[in-house]
Amino acid sequence: MQASHLAQLLIHGLLVACIPLSMVWMSADPFKYRKLVWIIAFFTFDLIVFGGFTRLTDSGLGCPDWPGCYGLANPFLAHEHIAAAEELMPTGPVTVAKAWIEMIHRYLAMGIGVLIMALMITSWIQWRRTGARAFHPLLPTVLFLWVCVQGAFGAWTVTLKLQPVIVTLHLLFGVTLLALVVWLGGREDNLLKPRPPLGDTAVLRRLRPLAWLSGAVLLLQLALGGWVSTNYATLACSDFPLCNGQVFPEMDFEHGFTLWRELGKTAAGHYLPFSALTAIHWVHRNFAAVVVLVLGYTAWRAWRVPGLHATARNLVLVLAAQALTGIATVFFSFPLALAVLHNAGAAALVLLVTMLNYKVQYQLDPVPQGARRSPAPASHP
Repeated sequence: MQASHLAQLLIHGLLVACIPLSMVWMSADPFKYRKLVWIIAFFTFDLIVFGGFTRLTDSGLGCPDWPGCYGLANPFLAHEHIAAAEELMPTGPVTVAKAWIEMIHRYLAMGIGVLIMALMITSWIQWRRTGARAFHPLLPTVLFLWVCVQGAFGAWTVTLKLQPVIVTLHLLFGVTLLALVVWLGGREDNLLKPRPPLGDTAVLRRLRPLAWLSGAVLLLQLALGGWVSTNYATLACSDFPLCNGQVFPEMDFEHGFTLWRELGKTAAGHYLPFSALTAIHWVHRNFAAVVVLVLGYTAWRAWRVPGLHATARNLVLVLAAQALTGIATVFFSFPLALAVLHNAGAAALVLLVTMLNYKVQYQLDPVPQGARRSPAPASHP
């Protein structure tokens, strides 16, 4: 990619970041650093949902190179190349619409990268200037490094032609980025405005391992769900609660869960059998019952803690909606809107489980009173 086109691409990312940065700068909120954190969380959530839309519309190779589109900064400039590819393969992965979907996803990702860079730079400057714990730069620096790794996986997603394990890891790194930003947002909220005690400490100590277990179970289910999506196994089971009319249909676990292989192929290069797709779908579907039980029980225990009631209620609502959209996706043969909602529900569960874990952790291991110095209200990102 030529330097001039790369510069144009970077300008696109800067322009995307300018909108939220302007919102933070012009906000009446005196603690603009905290506001920037939560705006990054909001855009990261949106990026995950739009990434799901990109995958579900088969737009991941809408521009078959990276970071630009046919070496150019946007599909307008690459229109001739896209039209030629579409004429050669009318039903292929390259169309004008898919190219724009893919590039919008990349622009949004670059914008978030700029926002996280601004957050990290601000944290280091304010930490050296004030020493306030709210500006401790460790987590913002981790976020910056993490988003760089996420960008690398985004590139490999394209260059390795949607290899399932790479696309699934790209999804997992994305939701982990969301969890890290939400954790940082929780830290900022608590440091600037410490909450009153949530409830009995003994109850919270019993709740903490359940909250961590919920996070681990949810992460595993997200990996399984990503594996379903990246292998296009959503409709491998055409009914519910049975799978193709059987409790235990014909399944090929060996080929289905071989990680390093091309999309639609076995490790030996043969076409992936349908029974392998059935195994992928069946495992994700049945592990969902474990997720509902673990997260549901955790939410029930948290519901009785006054300070966690709202988080527990929202967790139950999103968990129920997630189960319904998953079932409806099968019943209605994979309508796009339901599939995107299912992806959004997964991201919302990550957000809520992270918030639950942080609130319990903060209550049991609070920040020392002397470390709760708030940043100056005039601080800017």
